[in-house]
Amino acid sequence: MLETIARIPPTVFDVIGLFGFGLYVLNYTMLTFHRVTSHCKSYFAINLVAAIMVLLGMVFSFNLASALIQLFWIGISIAAIIIRVRTSKGGALSAEPA
Repeated sequence: MLETIARIPPTVFDVIGLFGFGLYVLNYTMLTFHRVTSHCKSYFAINLVAAIMVLLGMVFSFNLASALIQLFWIGISIAAIIIRVRTSKGGALSAEPA
């Protein structure tokens, strides 16, 4: 598998990372203009995909601090999605503001 990845031009990973950046900016813009809320699963799903794409974008130009930030976003997005799925199924947790 590593051989396959090594054959992919580095610019492909750069483009993937740029698309991830674009998703972050789009998602934050939609949040700012009330097109999504932080209570929506889609908000966290977009953040999750953006973080994965940015992390993939670092395959050939690794940066530890950036990788840790992306891993944090991946973890927190997965946790938020799980909470919202449980809430939508009638669980005891509430995603609504107090």
